[in-house]
Formats: sequence, C-alpha cells, structure tokens
Amino acid sequence: MQETPFCLSVGHFLSYSMSDSNSTDFNNPSTFILLGIPGLEAAHVWISIPFCAMYAIAILGSFTILFIVKREPSLHGPLYYFLCMLVITDLVPSTAVLPKMLSIFWFNSREINFSACLTQMYFILSFSVIQSGILVAMAFDRYVAICDPLRHSNTLTNPVVAKIGLATVLRGIMLVLPYPFLVRKWPYCRTNIIPYTFCKHIAVVKLACADIRISSYYSLSVAFLVTGVDVFCIAVSYIQILRAIFSLPTKDARLKTFGTCGSHLCVILASYTPHLFSALTQRFGHNVALHFQVLMSNMYLLVPPMLNPIIYGAKTQEIRDRLLQLFTQKGT
Repeated sequence: MQETPFCLSVGHFLSYSMSDSNSTDFNNPSTFILLGIPGLEAAHVWISIPFCAMYAIAILGSFTILFIVKREPSLHGPLYYFLCMLVITDLVPSTAVLPKMLSIFWFNSREINFSACLTQMYFILSFSVIQSGILVAMAFDRYVAICDPLRHSNTLTNPVVAKIGLATVLRGIMLVLPYPFLVRKWPYCRTNIIPYTFCKHIAVVKLACADIRISSYYSLSVAFLVTGVDVFCIAVSYIQILRAIFSLPTKDARLKTFGTCGSHLCVILASYTPHLFSALTQRFGHNVALHFQVLMSNMYLLVPPMLNPIIYGAKTQEIRDRLLQLFTQKGT
C-alpha cells in the first residue's frame, strides 16, 4: 500500500526526532519543528500566495485608516481612536506568524527556537485578548452615542479613552502571562513536532508528557472570562441600542441610526466567527481533517486584519469621504 505524502513527511520527522532522542533533552527542548499544513505540503507555495495577499491588504488598509484618522481633525474622536487601536492590534498576531509561516512554505525551514515559540504564542494570545477588549470598548462607545448622545462627548473624553485602551492592554498582558511559564514548566519526552504553521498553545501543550490539566483549566477559564464576558457585554450594549433605535419615530431615523452600528457589527462577526470556529474544531472536531483545522487557525489570524479596515472604509461615510478627497487631490 503506497504511503501518502503526509505519512511520509510525519514519518520523516518522527524518525528524526527518535534518532535524536538520546542526545536531545526534551525536558527542555531547544527547538520545535513546525510541519506547516500537514497533507498539503505540495501546495505550500500556492497557499502562500493568498496568505501574502491577505497580509498585504491588511497592511495597506490599516495604514490607510491610521493616516486618514491622523490627518483629519474631524475624526479625532473616541470611535476612531478605538478603530486605530483595533487595526494595530489586529496586525500584531499576523505579523508574529507570517514570517515563519513563509519560511516553511518557501524554504522548508521548519525549526523554531523554544523561546521564540513561546514568544510567538504569547503575542498571539495576548493581542487576541486585547482585540476582544477593544471591541467591547467600541460597543460601549456606540451605546453612549445612541442611547445618551448629549453626554457622549463628556463621558468618552480623551483621558477616558486612553484609560480604557490601557486597561484592555494590561488585561491582555496579565491574563496571558501564565501561559508561557506553564508551557516551559512541562517536560517534553515524546516529540517536538507541532503539526501547525505556528506555535498554537493547545498543540504545544499536547506534546508534554505530564498532567497538563492546569494549563487546560486555565486556558478554558481565560476563554470563558474573555470571550464569554466580552460577548455578554457587547450583547447587552446592543440590546439597549436596539431598544433606543426602535423607539425612534420614523423608519428613516431608525435606519440611519442603525447604520452607524453596521460597521462595528460586521467587525464583531469577522473577528469572533473564525476564532470560535477554529476553537470548536480544535477541541471537538476529532473527525475534522487536520489540514482543515490548520487552515482555519491561520484564517482567524489573517482574515480579521484584512477585513476590518475594508469594512470601516466601505461602511463609514466619514472615512470613505476623506479617502475619496485624498485620491481626488492627488489626481488634481
């Protein structure tokens, strides 16, 4: 029976790992080996093309948003400050992952230093938590702007916005800080092969030959605390927003007011849906093909930073108008 390329590649790395097991101290491994997308090794170069395109669009869109907001004094408000925080936060995880991912796809450079692996993991997790907090802050901004518009400018002053931004950053830093310390604590006596394009926390922890319930329970607690609480806060905000919208006297007023929330709702869906789908397939999709799980993990790192600037650029009239003015001036 002919072996598949996936079996051959995994077999090669397993034999490599086993042959070095006598000389490598897996209790403190110096390197991990990233397989890329198992089963799709022959298509790595082709897969890199859309990944690079998504990242390039994300970079272009994010810096365009930052430039327009900085250049236009009329956009110096809470919503656009939070938007700038969001596009910067979105770029960090994808920037932490893409260079190594491309070195795997293009040069078959699969080794990653143990400390670099932990650093990559920390940046991915911490900025995902920060991103979720910023989405809550944006929902709060929309709630105040629609439900109590007369107090919006007095409630969300620049110092308050800065404090909210600092609080979201500190929450991400502190909640994720135990992850790398726990991962470093475990002994690794089986293998150092990670069947992903990056150091995903659950994939690294599964390599440990120890009782990893502390890591599992802590990651579940953080997921519930962050995703559960943040989604609940966003839902409560939008329930109040919808009540205020439906109390407006005319249909045009209701549509116009709801339109101010449309871009934020689209960003919420673009941010949470890929992450939730990836987490569910990782934990419960035992019959889902491994290459599909890996692709979905990459999607939740690359899709939101690409879509969010496009969504706000297309659906926010102020940004769209400034962008058109910019191109018109250049054309003139």
